[in-house]
Amino acid sequence: MKGKIAVFCSASFEIDPIYNKVAREFVRAASLCGYGIVTGGTVKGTMGEVSDELASIGGYHMGVIPRFMKQHVYPDLTETVWTDTMAERKILLRKDAFAVVALPGGIGTLDEIMDTFACIHLKQYDGKIFVLNYDGFYEPLRNLLQHYVDKKMLSQETMGKIGFADTVDQLMEMLQE
Repeated sequence: MKGKIAVFCSASFEIDPIYNKVAREFVRAASLCGYGIVTGGTVKGTMGEVSDELASIGGYHMGVIPRFMKQHVYPDLTETVWTDTMAERKILLRKDAFAVVALPGGIGTLDEIMDTFACIHLKQYDGKIFVLNYDGFYEPLRNLLQHYVDKKMLSQETMGKIGFADTVDQLMEMLQE
């Protein structure tokens, strides 16, 4: 295995199916390039789609799951890590991951992005963070962060620590740089 990538994504069943298609495309490409994938490990929403894709190709898939979500665990994980809290889950998702990739997702995904970004800024995580801005999904986040730079609340150097990729191919290129 080349290394582990923590993947943050939606747990909703209500989202546009195109986001699940792109998620499957990304984890397939990453797995076939030799990367192991670490997710929240549930059957819900995009996480379930990612799990299904990895199971179908025999890819390495570690799930990090709080015990209170035990009823949602994906049954065919390569490795399962149990936590007591969501905060502990975020720490363990990133542990040993050389990169974090955020796919389109909801408030939990946004929390994971910002928590990881803060950890990078505070030198508590030395990996990379990439956001798949498919169909402009994360353009409002990019604009907000640029607003912080413009107002001197965030340095341009720190802003440079989060990469925005518009396509899966672009994301794969960024991961391999």
